[in-house]
Amino acid sequence: MDYLPLFFKLTHQKVLLVGGGNIALRKAKLLCRAGAHVTVISHKVCDDLQDLLDENQGTAIVGEYHAALLDDKILVIAATDDNPLNERVHFDAVERNIPVNVVDSPKLCTFVFPAIVDRSPVVIGISSGGSAPVLARLLRARLETWIPKSYGKLASIANHFRDQVKETFSTVNHRRVFWENVLQGQIAEKVFAGRDEEAARMIADKLANEDPEHQVGEVYLVGGGPGDPELLTFKALRLMQQADVVLYDALVSPEVLDLCRRDADLIFVGKKRDNHAVPQEGINELLVKHAKLGQRVVRLKGGDPFVFGRGGEELQTLKEHNIPFQVVPGITAASACSTFAGIPLTHRNYAQSVKFVTGQLKNRTTDLNFNELVHPNQTVVFYMGLHTLPKLAAKMIEHGKPASTPAAIISRGTSADQKVLTGTLDTLPQLQEEAKLPAPALIIVGEVVELHENLSWFGEEVLAQNLTPVKAEP
Repeated sequence: MDYLPLFFKLTHQKVLLVGGGNIALRKAKLLCRAGAHVTVISHKVCDDLQDLLDENQGTAIVGEYHAALLDDKILVIAATDDNPLNERVHFDAVERNIPVNVVDSPKLCTFVFPAIVDRSPVVIGISSGGSAPVLARLLRARLETWIPKSYGKLASIANHFRDQVKETFSTVNHRRVFWENVLQGQIAEKVFAGRDEEAARMIADKLANEDPEHQVGEVYLVGGGPGDPELLTFKALRLMQQADVVLYDALVSPEVLDLCRRDADLIFVGKKRDNHAVPQEGINELLVKHAKLGQRVVRLKGGDPFVFGRGGEELQTLKEHNIPFQVVPGITAASACSTFAGIPLTHRNYAQSVKFVTGQLKNRTTDLNFNELVHPNQTVVFYMGLHTLPKLAAKMIEHGKPASTPAAIISRGTSADQKVLTGTLDTLPQLQEEAKLPAPALIIVGEVVELHENLSWFGEEVLAQNLTPVKAEP
């Protein structure tokens, strides 16, 4: 480690900035945000920098740099394109044991400016030691997307209650557990939703009634999307990273599961045709059991938990047991798989509506309202219909849908081994009999399937990896 990360408290401290151009302006903005008293020395000071100094009680000196300007300064930055001048500033500062930064000259720096994620009072600095500042900025951009801006408010609210927490809990461990629950649970979520006053009231109530030995956890019903981990929402990822227990389905991809907290207990509760690892009632009981142990539980489902995911049934059970919960939507398979197959679900020239239908009812029948499914200018997406495809196709034709209607199967959509099989209502069942595409798979019926050949984009990516999709034309 070439540099030790430190945070300077610059409020009301005197800092010298050598240079008066745009680079100096960027550094001056950071210094002023930190509350420093900034003195600028330069032959010319740009208007924006002058305005910034005027707004923040800074000083601009037009003239020549000299070592006496370092007197009473605790920090100095050289931001000029004059190399001999930058070297003079460096040596003068080192001689006086004053930390110095020379912009874009790591060898002349005794400290460096990190890329900053500002969630004041929480501040994160990322540094490459001056070797790759662009990489540091890219990492900062990634963290910016992962860390809600409301973390600053959360930290401020927590600071307000610090003394009360110390008085309430006698041991460090009990205080740690309390703060973990506050900073990662439903109180934090209130702050992220902009409900600061409600969050503060909840902390006060928690302090008044908290029993550190008996705490109720929380359940997060999270949509894991169609399989590609990059399609997860930021909120889903954040909750997955803080869960103590994860109950996951068969449709959750290994890549998504791998993003859960490393030391979380992973419990498989998936359902496959004629093989339910844990029946739905058992899943409900597990959610209640772990929450009552004070644990944070993620119920991780493929796609969206409210689209053929039995999420409503699980929430009803949690409600009956007064267990806090929240729901994080996921990208449902119909949207993601059709997109990755180049099949728009709606199109002005082909379909003005779309229906999502389960291909198999609770009683294992396909007794659907087929009169509603055969309307023209409509796209129908069947979930869980692979094993009943011959019956579904026959019924739609029987109720008036033309046998020549384009239809497609998308197997393992959005994954590297995605395969797309196209045909018609009349031919698709036989094509699938020969191709035997595996589940999970979606069936799309409608004129929009014709667009697959021209709009397919992900398939070309798969072909480039020598993974040839199955494709049959009507």
